[in-house]
Amino acid sequence: MKHRFLRDSAKFLAGLVLGDFLTLWWLAAQGIWPVHFFGIIWSSQIVLPGLLFDAALFLMLVHYGWHVGKIPMFRERTYLVIAGAIFMVVAVVHLIRLFTGDINLNILGWVVPLWISWIGVIVAGYLSYLSFSLAAKLE
Repeated sequence: MKHRFLRDSAKFLAGLVLGDFLTLWWLAAQGIWPVHFFGIIWSSQIVLPGLLFDAALFLMLVHYGWHVGKIPMFRERTYLVIAGAIFMVVAVVHLIRLFTGDINLNILGWVVPLWISWIGVIVAGYLSYLSFSLAAKLE
């Protein structure tokens, strides 16, 4: 019963994500930028990341919703390596922001100070190190 509800929910959410994808694509084709929605200004810079995110989420939901057999589980080591790689990318992006100073981060009108990237480098770097060291111990 539980798995059937989750699969049906994944099918429904896949339809919503597909609708979001098509709407974003249509807005990009019409050139209606910037769009003000719920007090947030959406510019043309979010089109490509938004389309990629929607496509990846749609594929995952379709796979779970219509997959006939069981979905294979990640091994713990694989999960740790993937998490370590993601944390490493986040740390590198923070380092790039620190050294170039060109990337201005703006969250709902608040300009994020540059010194917060030092915390991001330390935390993301440490989590990356932990993930890779735990994955190495599992071999």
